[in-house]
Amino acid sequence: MKILFVLTSHDSLGDTGKKTGFWVEEFANPYYTLLDKGVSITIATPKGGAAPIDPTSDTPDASTEATERFNKDTEAKERIANTKVLADMNPDDFDAVFYPGGHGPLWDLANDETSIALIEKFNSQKKPIAFVCHAPVALMNVKNTDGSRLVKGKKVTGFSNLEEAAVGLTEIVPVLVEDMLIENGAFYSNADKWAPYAIQDGNLITGQNPASSQLVAEKLLESLK
Repeated sequence: MKILFVLTSHDSLGDTGKKTGFWVEEFANPYYTLLDKGVSITIATPKGGAAPIDPTSDTPDASTEATERFNKDTEAKERIANTKVLADMNPDDFDAVFYPGGHGPLWDLANDETSIALIEKFNSQKKPIAFVCHAPVALMNVKNTDGSRLVKGKKVTGFSNLEEAAVGLTEIVPVLVEDMLIENGAFYSNADKWAPYAIQDGNLITGQNPASSQLVAEKLLESLK
């Protein structure tokens, strides 16, 4: 089994002067959950090269078993420092695609034409497409073959407005994931703040927040059996 992981290349948090990127737990937990089952993983970003890590996700407060494993894993760190260029990836070479979150995707993957075309191809092939936390923003401009929004009429979740407010970034981010999904016709739902919650609707798998990354990985694995 081969899975493509798509990470953000964006590292600045709006005009705050602070850094952002991908959220370590949302990468690490699915990475090891899948890797330990023998899945072959390729990591790509829009620009290739080093994928920026959100510094907030690399702190003791955000530490999990998976992030601690990542921090000691020189091979995984090397792969994050040398990601493939997204435009060079062919959906035909993979069985599924997975997008970890973090705030970075709100700026680049939301509107990345290569990413949009890639998801559309995976979807048309009925392959699993999975997203966690802020990563469902990558679905914002994705359409079905008939031109309708991919998320229209689908049960989905993603980082909630309450969670965005809790981290104090409602006025900073260019897109609120919950609002975007609802505006695009999705049936959005969420659990309590920071609670693990993931939904699968057909080949589309979405998770609400960092705590949901394990659930997303498990649903993705199950979809590939």
